[in-house]
Amino acid sequence: MVRSVRDIDIEGKRVFIRCDFNVPLDDFLNITDDRRIKSAIPTIKYCLDHNCAVILASHLGRPGGNYDEKLSMKIVQKRLTRLLVPDVELSHDVLGSDTMEKAKNLKNGEVLLLENLRFEKGETKNDPEFAKKLADLGEIYINDAFGVCHRAHASVEAITNFFDEDHSAAGFLLLKEINFSRNLLKNPSRPFIAVVGGSKVSGKLQALRNLLPRVDKLLIGGGMAFTFLKAQGIDIGNSLVEEDLVEEADLVMKRARELGVKLYLPVDVVAAQTCSQDSTMKFVTTQEIPKGWMGLDIGPATTRLFREALNDAQTILWNGPMGVFEIPKFSRGSTQMSHTIAEAHATTVVGGGDTADVVARSGDADDMAFISTGGGASLELIEGKELPGVKPLYNKDED
Repeated sequence: MVRSVRDIDIEGKRVFIRCDFNVPLDDFLNITDDRRIKSAIPTIKYCLDHNCAVILASHLGRPGGNYDEKLSMKIVQKRLTRLLVPDVELSHDVLGSDTMEKAKNLKNGEVLLLENLRFEKGETKNDPEFAKKLADLGEIYINDAFGVCHRAHASVEAITNFFDEDHSAAGFLLLKEINFSRNLLKNPSRPFIAVVGGSKVSGKLQALRNLLPRVDKLLIGGGMAFTFLKAQGIDIGNSLVEEDLVEEADLVMKRARELGVKLYLPVDVVAAQTCSQDSTMKFVTTQEIPKGWMGLDIGPATTRLFREALNDAQTILWNGPMGVFEIPKFSRGSTQMSHTIAEAHATTVVGGGDTADVVARSGDADDMAFISTGGGASLELIEGKELPGVKPLYNKDED
């Protein structure tokens, strides 16, 4: 069983909380969905209610180990300060003199937010020296960052080597995510339908294999659908395809037939010659994608087909958009899928990341039963993998 922050003594201690504040930003650096920030508030407030000095750490985007003004945590600090009673102070570096000075002077009941962890190369390299310096900032380590628990990064995995069972635990968000995902797969109400999209099959192949024996129907959209269409011998033009996985896709379809799982693929697409808002687009069946054109969203016939397939669902798991939703011209399929799932009389579970962003943009967040804060992490839980960030938080006698 994973240790909860409630299970350890944190009263009056200096607590280091690894959060996931990797929020989506628009072109003007406005936060488009602050769900991840709001989801961390219960754990932070619990620590403050126990008279702790709280140090928060997170990454934002992929700065590649270099400082990037656009990915500074300043935007997160402003939103956090609006959501918490005490003001949140921001350090101007990750482990430099400013952080050390502010951490040293941090009083109980105060909150310090570190600058973007990925400004330091040691974070993504899971560097033990970098992790030790982070660990030295606190007496207690709390992981509440489900969205990065599948990454063996310094603030997620290596840092746990410097805290024993009495001084490390999971926050409320992390526990909620783990319990929900596991219970969903154990005993879902049926029909249980999985809707899987996104750009690539490679990142979701094992999840598809794992889902097949559990679901009644599988709907595949997004860029990954073209690898399956190619496996059916369809000419997909210049559409995204993973040639080395065409055979694997064919095996997934054969396995679905063996198990009696109904597998749905797009029957039409929104096609264009370039992936651009300015490009000319047209609706074509998947059998008639013109040479030199590519499919960038599911078409209206596929939207209707998928809606019909979801009509009798009692449980829906959705992970991955139906097209290049970041470009308005190719976002309609994802938006309509979001509306359809939100309106369903079913337990609706949304895998995080891009899918959660689609749901937020579509205005459907309040109508979903559960929205995960982590896309990749939720998929790996479905695959049955042990997450690097979660494994060290199990009580040793229950590994």
